[in-house]
Amino acid sequence: MEIDLSQTKVTVSPKEKDLNDWLPVTSSRNGKWWYSAFHNVTAMVGAGVLGLPFAMSELGWGPGAAIMILSWVITLYTLWQMVEMHEMVPGKRFDRYHELGQQAFGEKLGLWIVVPQQLMVEVGVNIVYMITGGKSLKKFHDTVCPNCKQIRLTYFIMIFGSVHFVLSHLPSFNSITGISLAAAIMSFSYSTIAWVASARQGVQPEVSYAPRASTSTGRVFQFFSALGDVAFAFAGHNVVLEIQATIPSTPEKPSKKPMWKGVLIAYIVVAMCYFPVAFCGYAVFGKNVEDNILVSLEKPAWLIAAANLFVVVHVIGSYQVFAMPVFDMVESCLVRKMNFKATRRLRIFTRTSYVALTMFLGMTFPFFGGLLGFFGGFAFAPTTYYICIILGFLLMILAPIGALRQLALDAKDFDFYS
Repeated sequence: MEIDLSQTKVTVSPKEKDLNDWLPVTSSRNGKWWYSAFHNVTAMVGAGVLGLPFAMSELGWGPGAAIMILSWVITLYTLWQMVEMHEMVPGKRFDRYHELGQQAFGEKLGLWIVVPQQLMVEVGVNIVYMITGGKSLKKFHDTVCPNCKQIRLTYFIMIFGSVHFVLSHLPSFNSITGISLAAAIMSFSYSTIAWVASARQGVQPEVSYAPRASTSTGRVFQFFSALGDVAFAFAGHNVVLEIQATIPSTPEKPSKKPMWKGVLIAYIVVAMCYFPVAFCGYAVFGKNVEDNILVSLEKPAWLIAAANLFVVVHVIGSYQVFAMPVFDMVESCLVRKMNFKATRRLRIFTRTSYVALTMFLGMTFPFFGGLLGFFGGFAFAPTTYYICIILGFLLMILAPIGALRQLALDAKDFDFYS
């Protein structure tokens, strides 16, 4: 892929500057390197880490360990490239993922290549986080009050979603900094609880590391689905440029230096979360591990309840990190293409509608494991592993095949809004 670097200076019209000063990604550029660190932790260490033991059970020890390590190395490398490309054209910052796509593929083709995938990633994550937040709230409720009347998962998703009807109206990326910091702390906390609690329980007497599926066809499809689960867990690149856009930059002090410092810290945290959870969870429960490791853990009850509450806090922050670029994209389109005025009323309408949509879809299709594999393979793989183009393309084709099969199996016994 060749990118034209012939431009020496990019001028911005007053109207465009005013719009950028209003849009959530570019309205505030006072971010620090530690903003980069916890924004990246929040974006990456999410629902995916809880599904890694399940992915290991579909891959097996050898392939699973190899794919985990390779994913960590490859995605760190591609993330470094993203950081470097943010200001590769003098006088211009690629503040949004699609702007880089337009530079690479052309003004129109770049949009058609990048925007659908980026939207699928971000909207898909927000749907999954609606489900994860609702499931974790339900698990917390059932753990602290086992004798209480059972409440439908649908209601817990609605409770979780109601929080975002308020938080989604924060104006800019940097305005969610405190929420993102809390989310990053929570992600490290519940990941630590997940693997420590697993290790404390010890290897179960009936543990088996045999393939989950009984047929060779089933094992192949599960392998494909697991690739999507891992891709989902290591995703987050599609908001990297937007995170870097919040950091100030001058020719003497380009934004890539503090951004990269934050990324390195974030990736150390990712390794401390992912590898122990994946390996300990699979070692303890084997092929019987649930698609959310916290569901497999029952004791001590107070610790599991706390972990699920931490998950809720974390996915609240993660939802906002992934939703903010969507808000930016939608609001920008409405103002530029449809001539709406950049007003608070427009912002209230777009953001309230978006939260309502993701909540409705989460309530309707709460298939946690299958959704991870599908979105992870179809959209996350090319946006996260894109530099390694052959690997990204194979993941994009193979992972959704296995995930769709898993979704079909899950849907057979599912009652809507149960």
